[in-house]
Amino acid sequence: MSRRSWPFVLGGLLVALLLAGVVSNYASPHPDGLDSSLLKGCTVNAEGEITGGSCPAQQTRDHELADSPLADYGVRGISNGFLSTGLSGVLGVLLTFALGGGLFWLARRRGPAADRSAGTADRPTGPAADDPTGTADDDRAAPATGDPTDERPSRAAGTR
Repeated sequence: MSRRSWPFVLGGLLVALLLAGVVSNYASPHPDGLDSSLLKGCTVNAEGEITGGSCPAQQTRDHELADSPLADYGVRGISNGFLSTGLSGVLGVLLTFALGGGLFWLARRRGPAADRSAGTADRPTGPAADDPTGTADDDRAAPATGDPTDERPSRAAGTR
């Protein structure tokens, strides 16, 4: 990653941490469309518990990970709701950033394949490698590098 992109990545991480840690506490506590549609046909009390009727929400059961440390948008063991929700958001962002960064690190470009594998440095590459007679047109193999608008040489040298 170039030096110019680090401030952008760190700024994005900072914004995501701010949103997850602070702004997430102000999200609506009301059920979303899926929750509302699953409650159609049932009567619900003020606490959101089903008191009668028949609806798909009566068939729900706890998730297999309901007892995990970050279940229900909070951190288990922290009684302050604002702090618990914010901390779970921050931990989620950091975990996602670490996982995504690790995947990008694994998938990054590492240079030409000839440099990585042993024994392939002596083999020719490009149009001449496919031409057993050795009469490949060298003019079409490499673009002119004297063009001032061509940034490829400076990017390859790491100066741009």
